[in-house]
Amino acid sequence: MTTPTLVDLRDAWQSGRRSAVELCEEALTAIAQQDAVLGAFNTVIGEAALARAASIDRDRATWAGRPLAGVPVAIKDNLCTRGIRTTASSRILEAFVPPYDATAVAKLQAAGAVIVGKTNCDEFAMGSSNENSAFRPARNPWATDRIPGGSSGGSAVAVAAGMTTLALGSDTGGSIRQPAALCGIVGLKPTYGRVSRYGLLAFASSLDQIGPLTWTVRDAALALSVIAGGDPADATSAPQPVADYLAALTGDVRGLRIGVPTALIDGHHAGVDPDVASKFGAALQTLVARGARLVDIALPNAAAAIPTYYLVATAEASSNLARYDGVRYGYRAPADGRDDLRTMYRRSREQGFGAEVKRRIMLGTYVLSAGYYDAYYLKAQQVRTLIRRDYDEAFAHADVVAMPTSPTPAFRLGERVADPMQMYLADIFTVSANLAGLPAISVPCGFTAAGLPVGLQLTGRHLDEATLLRAADAYERDAGWPEHRPARVTTAAEPA
Repeated sequence: MTTPTLVDLRDAWQSGRRSAVELCEEALTAIAQQDAVLGAFNTVIGEAALARAASIDRDRATWAGRPLAGVPVAIKDNLCTRGIRTTASSRILEAFVPPYDATAVAKLQAAGAVIVGKTNCDEFAMGSSNENSAFRPARNPWATDRIPGGSSGGSAVAVAAGMTTLALGSDTGGSIRQPAALCGIVGLKPTYGRVSRYGLLAFASSLDQIGPLTWTVRDAALALSVIAGGDPADATSAPQPVADYLAALTGDVRGLRIGVPTALIDGHHAGVDPDVASKFGAALQTLVARGARLVDIALPNAAAAIPTYYLVATAEASSNLARYDGVRYGYRAPADGRDDLRTMYRRSREQGFGAEVKRRIMLGTYVLSAGYYDAYYLKAQQVRTLIRRDYDEAFAHADVVAMPTSPTPAFRLGERVADPMQMYLADIFTVSANLAGLPAISVPCGFTAAGLPVGLQLTGRHLDEATLLRAADAYERDAGWPEHRPARVTTAAEPA
């Protein structure tokens, strides 16, 4: 049986074959049956979602032709949603209800989408495993003893397990692409500025980007066409017109040059699992069989991407998270009547933030401090420029750059919690696209011998999502991947 996609559900409502209420009820049932085990959602808004779906059905004339009319969607819990709790999976925002929608969320709503809930993530999007959530870890639906990736782990799980066909995530160093790869779905990080960041709870403002997680590349193209575009509320958003991404999916990659940084992938520091390397190589040959051409390229400064990223990102996190002080909104530690203001700040942040967030705030504060700014933060920005130039040079010889999305398949829950460096190295192939502000996509490319998904990552030129999506779609057509779905996970109270 063919897995329904975002496009399938959209078309079913447009044709009148399915109602928005039916689609919403199916999504809510899937969440009720599976989420107690998988932990994909922090908040589910069943009644509000059904009311919205019923309204769309009643006013069909208004919504007919809207690109996502009647389709259930999920939103990562670091995107503001008016009237819906938005926590960033942190105790410090556990009760926060925003008075406005993020621009990307507002665009989904205008397109007719039905929000069913907010998805679990690493606290303030800081992590690669979803184990840093203050509430509970999300679990990989292909193997529930393993991580789903992070930080958009809940969004990836929601799509992979069939709870929704579209979820929004955010990507600061791989947080859309890495969980997409580990959960066997498609994840797209657009060019920096292609999608407005207004309403995204900031982690690292020069790196953060919002994007879709979907079951197919066509679904990702449709979602991007909805959420992309300039926004006067975000001065960093790109004013260039949005391309017709669906029209770009021709299946024709004849003559397309695929750059492969062989030295980086084969380097000992990358630590690529043999099964991952095998599936990556096979995926490249699939594209070659369609007429693409492989070109060996060099990204000489990519080996420094991880330390560069963890200097830039932590410095920006230290600045962005200074606003959570227990005064204006968010958690405030109980006072005993004798506390001064400084004590209240300290206790609120100490109790409200988790260990990984505290670690990154301290690292960022250190690298920005007097005497260390030039040695660390300024040097990292200089290397960031070199990484961007490496890609400029690569794109003189190639149209897209191909790498594995993650060097390994999903690891077991708890396996790397005590070793932050090993956790950080999971993003070795993804952080460079953020540092350079480039678009990148992860598309499933098979399974390991243990039955765990592997992802192929393609990175494109600035604002050239059309070519990126065309290449990914061409590969997906031969991969036959959408027929595969993880075994349905149910609670003990539900029928198997």
